[in-house]
Amino acid sequence: MTDIVNTPALAPEDQVLLDKFLADNRLFLGPDPEIMRNHSIGPRTALEEELLSKPLDLHTINHVRGVVTAALDESFTMVNQMGAAPGAKWGDLVTAIFTASGDLSIIAPHGIVAFASVCHYPIKFIIKYWMNDPTVGVKEGDGFIHNDARYGGVHNTDQSMMMPVYYEGEIVCWISSTIHEGENGACEPGGMPAAAESKFDEGLKMPPFKVVENWQIKRDLLTFLQNSVRDPKLQLEDMKVKLHAVMRLRERVLSIIEQYGRDALVTTLRKGLEDVEVEVKRRINELPDGITRVNAFMDSTLRENAMQKLTMAVIVKGDEMTCDFRGSSPQFMNRSVNTNIASFKAALVTGFLQNIWPDLPHGMGVLSPIKVVSDRNSLIDADGDMPQAMSLMPLFKACTIPTVPLNKLNYSLPHRYTATIAPQYDQAATFIYGGLTQHGDVTGNFCGDINGCGQGARSNADGENGLSPVFGFMADSGEHEINEEDTPIIRLGAQRLATDRVGFGKYRGGLGYEQIATMRGSYMWGFMTGCEGSKFSSAQGLFGGYSCPAYQLCKIKGVNVFDVLDKDTGAIKSFDMLYLMNEQPIPGGKYTSQDMGMTFELCNEGEIYMICQGGGGGYGDVLERDPAAVMKDLAEEMIFHETARDIFKVVYDASNLVVDVEATEALRAAERRARIARGKPFDDFVAEWVTEEPPAHLPYFGSWGDTTKIFANNAGQRVVMDADKLQGVFMPNPKDVRIMQLEGEVDALKALLAAQKE
Repeated sequence: MTDIVNTPALAPEDQVLLDKFLADNRLFLGPDPEIMRNHSIGPRTALEEELLSKPLDLHTINHVRGVVTAALDESFTMVNQMGAAPGAKWGDLVTAIFTASGDLSIIAPHGIVAFASVCHYPIKFIIKYWMNDPTVGVKEGDGFIHNDARYGGVHNTDQSMMMPVYYEGEIVCWISSTIHEGENGACEPGGMPAAAESKFDEGLKMPPFKVVENWQIKRDLLTFLQNSVRDPKLQLEDMKVKLHAVMRLRERVLSIIEQYGRDALVTTLRKGLEDVEVEVKRRINELPDGITRVNAFMDSTLRENAMQKLTMAVIVKGDEMTCDFRGSSPQFMNRSVNTNIASFKAALVTGFLQNIWPDLPHGMGVLSPIKVVSDRNSLIDADGDMPQAMSLMPLFKACTIPTVPLNKLNYSLPHRYTATIAPQYDQAATFIYGGLTQHGDVTGNFCGDINGCGQGARSNADGENGLSPVFGFMADSGEHEINEEDTPIIRLGAQRLATDRVGFGKYRGGLGYEQIATMRGSYMWGFMTGCEGSKFSSAQGLFGGYSCPAYQLCKIKGVNVFDVLDKDTGAIKSFDMLYLMNEQPIPGGKYTSQDMGMTFELCNEGEIYMICQGGGGGYGDVLERDPAAVMKDLAEEMIFHETARDIFKVVYDASNLVVDVEATEALRAAERRARIARGKPFDDFVAEWVTEEPPAHLPYFGSWGDTTKIFANNAGQRVVMDADKLQGVFMPNPKDVRIMQLEGEVDALKALLAAQKE
């Protein structure tokens, strides 16, 4: 039997001494869970309470908000025009303003919402830990840099510059500027290493720290950062650009205070947040009470095929909404597709503002009243030690999957705030690159054609083609000529809409475009990709619409296309993926196709890489599509004749695209009867289709019906875990798997040879 010893409580003065000792000797200031797990607006400060308790001049508030937005617009344009990173040129950046306590209030009217939606986390870290730290401190003229998503970010390629704005000796607000920089010294160039097996492979992992004093970048820290990346010129230039953008924004804020007063600014920043939160609750209260659900899957870890489930239930009761993601895939110990819950919530903000309530002001008030529930140590709520370099995979899903359950809830409302829309293509396919340029510079980054995913079909119109990236509906796609000037990449096919590769329906989704690239003028260059969706659709249909297809990455290796064209300029009729892969016009080439995810590999001059930016999901029954719209799509080469006949069931004269109306109606009526004949009673379908667990051969990760039980493959073995006790799963090295396969084949051949000798 163990004796129980009661330890006497410390005297108050001793407790104070102990607390101070522990605070002064803390081993490591890692991400603060109290900060990182709280996405709601903080309580009012004493000043905010005083100001908002008085009668408010709403006209002045509206005017100040407009002037602040104009200032954010100006600072955004500065970064857009002067930034060195490819992302800066094409809108993968943002500027924002925060309250004095760090709550995100207003985002620039351009750029990436999510970049700002996570920046309040590092600001609150600075306020909590550095403000009163005698070795750091915060004063006027200070600037802080940050990129580690674990402290608040989308992923580690994004670098933020944050600055307090002082007025008469006190902080009145915070401001920030963020750019997707790309290169960050990771184990693969370009900043998004699919091959990262630990967080130590991810390159720079900057917690928020002071890099600017007295308006000047500290040269020692700048040198350290430049020494840690492949492109030191990029690191220098964009740090300067972000710094001067926030300095200009600060000037504009101070001029607002001079004109309208400090109280008007403080009131405006806080009032806007609270107004959005109240409006979101009102809109939730309009929805019918109930639960709607959606399941989505990532089909690759970017290194092997694996079905990773993301499950979402939207629960509405009165003015309360819960987004429940329990039952999703567990985290991976040595794959980079994990994300933390703070980053995931930022992507949710993007999804809500893009597809559900696009009329609301952009700020953290949108998600503030909504509860988000997840399993700890899941793919979307990963432990901080898990690699997260390609967190974009689940984050892209978070931008789109709310579209399905929330549109079901919104459908019955007499007033909607935007058109009902099917999910956008959510993989943002592009080439990430790195190596030695034709100018002799070492670099690594990504191409701007990432910013053109096909939009989902709407309830009243087709989706827009190649409209915007899934993560940023206010960004643009880049000019390839600029990229070709700076790098040895040559575009053989650029932004050509990919015929038929789209979700069909009464209204079809927007088409994506093909990207066909090669390299010329470098002896050390390579490509990688950061997307999946080659086995399972990346854009679901809505209300009977078709999902978009799955897409492959295709390559022609072992040839130099420039030599072929030098010998015969007419040897290749078209740089079109289907033509190149089916006709194989380049003799001697090795034609291969594979899943879209590809870790970095070297490209020899003239070898060809082909991917497709995917299309959005369709809306409604294909048999309800206007035959005239089908003919228009044929005329514009949006679809093939087989699709018009086999999917849309239209009868027409192929020579002039004149529809036979009566024959079309008869064909569609026959198809409806055939559907009824193929149908089964629901209970019969369930008995035939539903199984107790996932197929044994399938590398499956996530719940299967019961969200409290999580299936996974750990080191090749099927395991089942309790959702509230998730552990990370470990994936074998694909090269080791391939070696074992080849060794098995060799052993089998040896056995066969030995048997023949006998």
